[in-house]
Amino acid sequence: MRSPLLASKSRTGLTLLTVAVAALSLSACAGNKPRQKLAYEERPVEALYNTGYQRLQSKRWMDAVDYFQEVERQHPYSEWARRAILMQVYAYYQNNNYQDAIAAADRFIALFPGNPSASYAFYMKAVCNFEQIVDVGRDQGYAEAALAGLRDVVRRYPGSSYATDARVKIDMVNDQLAGKEMTVGRYYQRANQPLGALNRYKAVINNPDFQRTSHTPEALYRLVEVNLSLGLTEEATRNAAVLGHNYPGSPWYAEAFALLRERGENPTVQLEGKRESWLQRLIPGGA
Repeated sequence: MRSPLLASKSRTGLTLLTVAVAALSLSACAGNKPRQKLAYEERPVEALYNTGYQRLQSKRWMDAVDYFQEVERQHPYSEWARRAILMQVYAYYQNNNYQDAIAAADRFIALFPGNPSASYAFYMKAVCNFEQIVDVGRDQGYAEAALAGLRDVVRRYPGSSYATDARVKIDMVNDQLAGKEMTVGRYYQRANQPLGALNRYKAVINNPDFQRTSHTPEALYRLVEVNLSLGLTEEATRNAAVLGHNYPGSPWYAEAFALLRERGENPTVQLEGKRESWLQRLIPGGA
């Protein structure tokens, strides 16, 4: 099951224009014939490539792969072969063959590391992992791999359109990973393991990338709950004050305010050092 945060493939579809490199005169290819094994037949490179591209236009992804592989096999040292690898990346991706798409992207990067189109290969590797992110209740290996790949795109190609999209996806992945920490923290809290819960909630507020996610207000509120359960009233009050200072309109602050007032505490503690970050105000000496 994929996470609902994932973007539609129609967005990545625009990247086909980047790699098509084609002011090629292509005729329309109608019909959806069953796929058959492509028999070897020596053909002009342009004919193989154009037929593969026609299959892409008809959304016959694996047929397209066959023709682009033939371009590579029959004309391995041509410019067409380089383009054909990128087209295989795209066709595999559209057919949800993510591991094959990543393998083709890796092959392009290994063969043509300095080529301008390597940016597309790096980007598609990250997107393939991004598309496989699952819900927060399961292992987040794909999310972590996507995050590493997206950051690599931003680092290598900061001014590119790929980097622009990667930055958006990075925020989405961080929200996913923060959500995973919250899920585990709530599990520990329900299981009466407050220290385990504290560590997970603090992981959300201590990580600069997670601080900008939608989970931060709840993490602060949960710290109020857990600290009160441990008898750490002063710490709970401080958490609530930070929550109110940074998210005054949040329903989580309203909950924290009511919870502390029930205990006879004042959650509106004045925070000193207005130029400090909210994390420094929460944890003296914190970064």
